Order: sequence, then structure tokens, then C-alpha cells
Amino acid sequence: MAKCEICGKAASFGIKVSHSHRRSNKMWKPNIRKIKTVIGGTPMRICACTRCMRAGKASKKS
Repeated sequence: MAKCEICGKAASFGIKVSHSHRRSNKMWKPNIRKIKTVIGGTPMRICACTRCMRAGKASKKS
């Protein structure tokens, strides 16, 4: 399963409830992107969520 390698965000599970109150399982997936970045002076490919990319914790290598 896709998981952010920076913050550890992964899929979460719950129950979807319709208007008639029928219940079914639901899965919320984080917005994960594979990016090439530099960590410790070496270029690496990591999976990072868009929240971490927007916050500047992981930036795309130019």
C-alpha cells in the first residue's frame, strides 16, 4: 500500500453511511506521489504525500 516515507501517512478505514443509513466499508487514500529528491547529498526516489511536498519537507529535484 502507498505510504508517505516522510510523515508515514497511509490509508485509513471507516464506515460510509448513506442517507437511508445503510453502512458499507470505505477507504480514504492519501495523495501519494513518487518524486526524485536529494536526501543527504544523494538523489533518491521516494513516495511523498502532497502535504509534505507543499510544506517543503520534500522538494522535487530540478
